[in-house]
Amino acid sequence: MNGVNLMWGRWLWVVVMMAALMVPLQSHAQSQTPEEMVRDNVESLMADLQGRKDYYANNLSELEALVDSNLDQVADFRYIGASVMGNYFRNASPEQRRRFVDVFRQTLIDTYTRGLVTFDYDELRVLDTQQAQRYDDQASVAMEVVASDGQVYPVSYSLRLSDGEWRVVNVIVNGINLGLTFRNQFDQAMRDNNRDYDAVIDGWSPEVGVEELEQGGDA
Repeated sequence: MNGVNLMWGRWLWVVVMMAALMVPLQSHAQSQTPEEMVRDNVESLMADLQGRKDYYANNLSELEALVDSNLDQVADFRYIGASVMGNYFRNASPEQRRRFVDVFRQTLIDTYTRGLVTFDYDELRVLDTQQAQRYDDQASVAMEVVASDGQVYPVSYSLRLSDGEWRVVNVIVNGINLGLTFRNQFDQAMRDNNRDYDAVIDGWSPEVGVEELEQGGDA
C-alpha cells in the first residue's frame, strides 16, 4: 500500500464523516430523530461547500478553525478515545488518556481539513429507508457517498444519546468498521512499542487505505 493510496483512503473517510460532523447535531436533539439530523447536516454541508473548494484550499486555516469548533460539539472524543485504546485504557494514566484524546482529535482535524478540499465526490445521500432503533439511547443512520467515478460507498453512522444530546461515536464505510480498525492499529502499535504508551501516543497516525475501503468488509 503506497502513500498516495493511504492518503486517498483518509480523504474518503473525511468526506463521509464530515456529513455528520460539520454541523452541530445537538441543536435539534430533542425535536429531530438522528436520521433527520444527519439529513439536515448533509444538506447544510453540501450548501456550505458548494463552489468554495478553491477558496478553502487557499485558506486552510479558516477551514481548520471551522472543523475544530464543530467537532467539539458533535463527537464524543472521550468515548471514542477510550474505545480505540480498548483494554489498554484501563492501565493508562489519566494524563495518558487525556493526551491520546487530544492527539486523536487533532489528527481528525488535520485530516478532515485537507480531505474536504481534495476528495472529488458527486453526492452525499441519506437513505430513505432506515433500520428501527433497538435502544432509546443508541442509533444508526445509513447513507451513501457517490464518488465522481460513480463508485457508491455505503456508510453507517453510530450515535449515542449522552446528556440529552446525540453524539457520533463511530462510522462504518463499505463494511469497514473504522472504530474497530483504529483499535486494532492501537493494539498493534502497543505491541510494536513494548507497551510504551507515550511512544504510541506521540507516534499516533491512523491509517485506512483505499484498497480496504474499495474491497469492503462485513462489519
